[in-house]
Amino acid sequence: MIVALAVLFAVSILIPVLYSWWGRKTFYVLAAVLTAAFLWTFFYLPDVISADQDALIGASNAPPAEVFAWIPQLGVELAFRMDALSLVMSMLITGVGAAVMLYCARYFPATERGAGPFAAQLFAFAASMLGLVLSDDLVMLFIFWELTTVLSFLLIGYSAHRIFARRSAIQALVVTTFGGLVMLVGLLWIGELAGSYRLSDILAASDELTGTAVDIAIVLILIGAVSKSALVPFHFWLPAAMAAPTPVSAYLHAAAMVKAGVYLVARFAPGFHDTAFWLPLVLGLGLITMLVGAYRALRQTDIKLVLAYGTVSQLGFLIMVNGLGTQDAALAGIAMLLAHGLFKAALFMVVGIVDHKTGTRDLRGLSGIGAAQRPLFIVSLIATASMAGLPPLFGFVAKEVVFESFYGYAELNGVWGWVVLCGIVIASALTVAYSARFLWGTFATKRHPAGHPDAGEPMQATTFHGKPDAVFLAAPAVLAAATVVFALAPQPLQLLIEPFAGMFDPADPEVEPTYLALWHGLTPVLALSVLTWGLGLGLFWLRGRREGALRSLPAALDAERSYRASIRGLDNFAAWVTSKTQRGSLGWYLFIIVAVATGVPAGVVAFTGHTFPDHIILAEGPMQVVLGALIVAGGLGAVWAPKRFMAVLMVSLCGWGIAGQFALQGAPDLALTLLLVESIILVVFVLALRTLPAGIWTQNPTRFRAGRALLGAAFGLIVMIATAIAMDRRVAEPISVEYPWMSYDVGHGANIVNVTLVDIRVWDTFGEITVIAAAATGVASLIFVKRRDVQRRELHEVPTGSVGRVLSDKALSPQQAKEVQVARSFATVAREAWLVAGRTLAPEHRSIIFEVVTRLMFHAIILLSIYLLLAGHNTPGGGFAGGLLAGLAFVLRYLAGGRYELEAAIPFSAGALMGWGLAVACFTGVMPLIFGGQAFQSFVVDLHLPLLGEHHLVSSVLFDVGVYLVVIGLIVDVLRSLGSEIDVRSEQDNRRDTSLGHGIHSQTSLGVAR
Repeated sequence: MIVALAVLFAVSILIPVLYSWWGRKTFYVLAAVLTAAFLWTFFYLPDVISADQDALIGASNAPPAEVFAWIPQLGVELAFRMDALSLVMSMLITGVGAAVMLYCARYFPATERGAGPFAAQLFAFAASMLGLVLSDDLVMLFIFWELTTVLSFLLIGYSAHRIFARRSAIQALVVTTFGGLVMLVGLLWIGELAGSYRLSDILAASDELTGTAVDIAIVLILIGAVSKSALVPFHFWLPAAMAAPTPVSAYLHAAAMVKAGVYLVARFAPGFHDTAFWLPLVLGLGLITMLVGAYRALRQTDIKLVLAYGTVSQLGFLIMVNGLGTQDAALAGIAMLLAHGLFKAALFMVVGIVDHKTGTRDLRGLSGIGAAQRPLFIVSLIATASMAGLPPLFGFVAKEVVFESFYGYAELNGVWGWVVLCGIVIASALTVAYSARFLWGTFATKRHPAGHPDAGEPMQATTFHGKPDAVFLAAPAVLAAATVVFALAPQPLQLLIEPFAGMFDPADPEVEPTYLALWHGLTPVLALSVLTWGLGLGLFWLRGRREGALRSLPAALDAERSYRASIRGLDNFAAWVTSKTQRGSLGWYLFIIVAVATGVPAGVVAFTGHTFPDHIILAEGPMQVVLGALIVAGGLGAVWAPKRFMAVLMVSLCGWGIAGQFALQGAPDLALTLLLVESIILVVFVLALRTLPAGIWTQNPTRFRAGRALLGAAFGLIVMIATAIAMDRRVAEPISVEYPWMSYDVGHGANIVNVTLVDIRVWDTFGEITVIAAAATGVASLIFVKRRDVQRRELHEVPTGSVGRVLSDKALSPQQAKEVQVARSFATVAREAWLVAGRTLAPEHRSIIFEVVTRLMFHAIILLSIYLLLAGHNTPGGGFAGGLLAGLAFVLRYLAGGRYELEAAIPFSAGALMGWGLAVACFTGVMPLIFGGQAFQSFVVDLHLPLLGEHHLVSSVLFDVGVYLVVIGLIVDVLRSLGSEIDVRSEQDNRRDTSLGHGIHSQTSLGVAR
């Protein structure tokens, strides 16, 4: 089974390529593949028919199954099981799917550009649907369930240029995804209650699963089923989905996707049909849906919508019978499911042919097609008669068994049972009426209505542009023929369905089980069928041939209007919340974040009754008190600072004080890293502050400072309390107790912190550096209008050899002119130093002392960063610390010589550095797999060198090199974004202002001259 699914998904990936080669002939290949899959299901027939459906996987005489471990820690498996229900659904999915693919070969014109992706999505949907009905694991079932949801969204929105198609696709996605998420909660809940996520195990243990929790979980699962199968109140998405191409309607909305909810009900019915809310939901919603869908079908003038609302009605019918929970109902439900898939898919294909050949689906404009297109009319007549439940067709055979099941239910359950049976009879009569309306509206020769100049005269026959060729008509003809064959010979289907029906108890043990047959004799059930035919034809004759056949529903009862109103309400509420919270003020955003982060933990602590620990150590030495006071002073200084730069310095003071606390607590790695991070952040803030006003407050600060200080203090206090309570409530041994020996014996390093980062929790670190690279890309995308390499190319094109001059000597004071002269002489020495500031910066913007210090310090800092990188496995340091220190070296180069100096210091793209860093980290993870190990598994190489002694090279150090490169790339990217790019823009603004000033001066001079 897993091989078959893999093949189908692989084919779906190749379809766009195949379509580019063969065009719409590709659909013939896809039809052949699904036909082969249909024949593949027959190989399971002997085992399924003879198997005990209640037997667990691995038990003797159990249905065929395949199980592969996927996530054993979570108990998730690739478990597939081919029992009777799965086999019937697999045959329906592959058989009707093959017919739909054959139909598509003539439905789409040869020049259709989007048919290739459409074919891939439709074929992938067939594979997903097959995986859904074969899954014996709840997680796998949900994954396939959501795959069908996503693919149906794409298929419904095929005509993306039409707003109605886009809106319908989104509506279907929202409704079915909502139901799917609710269902997921129910599936996980029932899995936890059963102690297994294996569906067969859960059903086997259903007798032991009782109580309110089980009832609620089953209700959640049923919500997913009824939303997928378009039952009231979720029924409105299915008619709107008719915006999709007809093959989608024929497959997804008649034979496959909407059957997923019916399948889920049938799957859980053997074990949970007797839970508290099962029958009220299944029978109540099913009956309402039958009546509403049939009523709405009689109002439609679009023949496709007639079938769509008819599908809604019959889905309610299918949910009712498959959820009834008796042996007869199980047989009738699966038989009716097959009958519906056959006749409804055929009728949707007929609608597609009529639409293609006439250009309309309005039954008021269609006339005389039946006389002109006999083969098409015959196919439609057979399928429509089967939909109406007329003999001798399989729709009649299945409906007779359904009536038999509910007749027996009514006899055993009194008034409620007779109410249900009467509702089914009324809805079935409406089914006959809208079936006749569809056939009449599509093929009859109509007369002009009253008020027309030719009232009462026959309408002119609708122009049919060419007869449908044999291939176009073959698919619906085959499905219609199947309804005749199965009606005359239902025994094979009886044999196939009986193993599933045997999982249920008979409604009345004293009554013989029913069976599929064209003739059961003169029975009360036959009388009910005759009654439905008479009522239905009478209703059609009286009302069904009118344009407005029945009055519209009140707006309050229209589910689609209610949906749209709820969406509008949600949008309005979101807009209101956004207007109150998203004010464009960063301070306001921070206030909301901190307020929530303070209020929620405070509420948890207050209402859960936690007590504060008795023993609290405020400080272990005087230095901690000093550093604590320094941190508090920095926080208060940041609140009361009048300038942004002063506030940033105060925040950095807090960070440096915390780094000192880490150092005092014996965490030199954290202290070093935090010290470097705070230094880098200080530089970044300073660079960003160049584009901001110097002052913080644009309003009166007195009414803000106290409140913000109070909120900050409250946040800090609640974090301290929550942390202390959490530490005091620890009952299990900390996992960090195992880190020392793991670091030394497994990670081959003495520095626990660094070994944890690059070995024990390397997946976390890999995720972090990936996020760093993504964040840097995001910063660059916000700052750069052009690509990174464009700016680098512009830097290389800057002329050299002369000192740029921003201010003329005449504009300087004598003292300033003397300083500039000294700077120029320093910049133009015979042998140019490696700092390029002498050729790129204006003298008045240079600092000779800074340049000299940078010349002395840069290489030493780079060497120290490399030392931290290589020595970090055993001593304080590592890739993060080394990269940060190297970044500070490049910060020095930038501050000393500007953006050209930064380019000369590191002539590499920041993106390339981060990319190479990620590549090195990935290589470190993949390399052990080549030698039969696990991803990111480290290994050590011992070297005995004559002069250098013994050395231990650990592979995880290579991962640290990747971290080192990513961090350097991040810092360089920030420098080029917040530094170089802002420099460029500032210079452009200065030149623009200068040009504007010259222009004003020239105009003034010209005015004076005049």
